Amino acid sequence: MDVDLTLSSRVDAVKPCKTLAILDQATDLLKAGVPVIMLAAGEPDFDTPSVIAEAGINAIREGYTKYTSNAGTLELRTAICQKLKEENGILYTPDQVVVSNGAKQSILQAVLAVCSPGDEVIIPAPFWVSYPEIARLADTTPVIVPTSISENFLMDYKLLEAMLTEKSRLLILCSPSNPTGSVYPKKLLEEIAKIVAKHPRLLVLSDEIYEHIIYAPAAHTSFASLPGMWERTLTVNGFSKAFAMTGWRLGYIAGPKHFISACAKIQSQFTSSASSIAQKAALAALSMGYAGGETVETMVKAFRERRDFLVKSFGELEGVKYSEPQGAFYLFIDLSCYYGAEVEGFSVINGSESLCRYLLDRAQVALLPGGACGDDTCIRISYASSLATLQEAFRRIKKALLTLRPSVPV
Repeated sequence: MDVDLTLSSRVDAVKPCKTLAILDQATDLLKAGVPVIMLAAGEPDFDTPSVIAEAGINAIREGYTKYTSNAGTLELRTAICQKLKEENGILYTPDQVVVSNGAKQSILQAVLAVCSPGDEVIIPAPFWVSYPEIARLADTTPVIVPTSISENFLMDYKLLEAMLTEKSRLLILCSPSNPTGSVYPKKLLEEIAKIVAKHPRLLVLSDEIYEHIIYAPAAHTSFASLPGMWERTLTVNGFSKAFAMTGWRLGYIAGPKHFISACAKIQSQFTSSASSIAQKAALAALSMGYAGGETVETMVKAFRERRDFLVKSFGELEGVKYSEPQGAFYLFIDLSCYYGAEVEGFSVINGSESLCRYLLDRAQVALLPGGACGDDTCIRISYASSLATLQEAFRRIKKALLTLRPSVPV
C-alpha cells in the first residue's frame, strides 16, 4: 500500500531556516575543497572562556550528569535573578525563571504559552529569521512593522500604534538587533511602552541575547525595567553570544510567574530540563563579573574593531548604504545598487538571495540574504570572524561586485 506522505498544515506554513540552508550549502562546498569563508551564521569565533569550559568538564568528572529540575537548577535560577537585578534593574524570584536549551526554545515556548490561534505577533523588520516562523508554528499571524535604513532600522512608534488591533497579543523586540546591530535608545523604548500600556492584551517579548555586545556610547535598556512594563514583559536571554557558548545550548526566560509557569509546563512535556553540564558552566559564566568582566570586554573590543573595518571598507564602494551597528556582530548592508545586473553563466541578480548565491559561487563567501530577514534590499554580514578573515572576505566580495558594476572603485 502507498504511504500517505501528507504533512501537517502547520509544517507547510513554516519556511525552512535560510541561515541553516546557506550553511549547509557552504559546508558542502568546503567538503569539496572550495575555500569558502563563512559569514552567514551568528557564532563567535572565540573559544568558550576557560573558566566556563573547566566548570563543564568538572561537572562531568564529578558525576553531575543527571536530570535537573524541569525549570533549571535552583542554584542557576538564583544566579540569573541576581544578574538581572544587578545588570538590568529588574527583580525576579527563581520561580519566575525557566532555563531552556537555548534562547530559541525560550522564545518558542513563550509564544506557545501566551498566544492563541488567530492572535497577532508584532515583529519589526528587519528581524531574526526565526521570529515569523515561530509565530506560524503557534498558529498565530506574524504582523511585520517595516523600518528604514535611514532611521537606523528603529521602529517608528507611531507606525506601531497604527498597526495594532484587538488581535495583537505579543510584540517582539530585539535590542541590540539581529540582523541590524541597531540599539533601541531608552527614550524610544519609553514611547513604545506608552503605546503598549494602552492595549490590555498586548505583551512584549524582549530578546536581549546580545545585551553585552554593545559599543559605547550606545547603552542597553531592559524593557521590563520601564515603568509599568514588568507585568507585560517576558525577558529572554542566554549564554551563546556574549560567552561564546553556542554549542552549550542554554538560554532562559524571566517574567511574571503566571506566564513563566506556563512556559515551564510546555517544557515539561517537550524537552524537560536543559543539560546539567551546561547549567554548571553557565554558573561559572555568571561568576565572571559584571557583564562578563574583562573576558567579554576583550571580545567586544575585537568585534568593534571588525565592525569599524567593514563599515569603512564598504563605505568606500559607490552606491552602498549602511547603518552603523551599535551592538551585536552584524552589518546589514544595502547592496541593491547591484540588482538588475546580468552575469554570464549565472542569470540576473534580482534580489538578496540571488546576490548571495552569486557571492557564494564567485567569491566563495557565505552571507545571509536580507530577504530572509524581511528586507530584500540588504544582506547580513556576520563579523564574528577574525579581522584577517574579514579582510580576505571583503577583498573577494569587492572583486566579485566589480564584475557586476565596473564603476565601483578598485
